[in-house]
Amino acid sequence: MNGWLWAGQVFLAVAFAGTGLWKLAVPKERLRTPMPWVDDLSQRAVHGIAALEVVGAVGVVLPWALDVAPVLTPLAAVGLALVMVGGFATHIRRHEYARSLSNVLFLVVAVLVAAGRF
Repeated sequence: MNGWLWAGQVFLAVAFAGTGLWKLAVPKERLRTPMPWVDDLSQRAVHGIAALEVVGAVGVVLPWALDVAPVLTPLAAVGLALVMVGGFATHIRRHEYARSLSNVLFLVVAVLVAAGRF
C-alpha cells in the first residue's frame, strides 16, 4: 500500500509542479491555446491557481518524505483535490467535457493519497 501511495504522491507532485511552474512562467496570452479557460480569469488569478498547484506539489511529498509535520501531506492532497474540483467545474461550465476528464483523474488520485495518508 505504501508503494502505491508514494506513486500517487510523486505523480501528483510532478504533474502539479510542472503545470504550476509553467503557468507562473508563461504569460497568459501564450497559455490561451493549450488552456483556453485562462480567458475567463485575470493574470493574477491564473498565478494564484499556479501558486496553489506548486505549494500542493511540494506539500504532497516533502512533509511525508522528511517526516516533518507529515499531516501536511494529506492536507496538501485535499487542497489539490479542491483545485481539481474547481478545474472540473470550470471545464463543465465552458462545455469542455473532454478536458474535464484529466481533472477527474487527478481528483481521484489526490483523494486516494489523502485517505491513505490520513
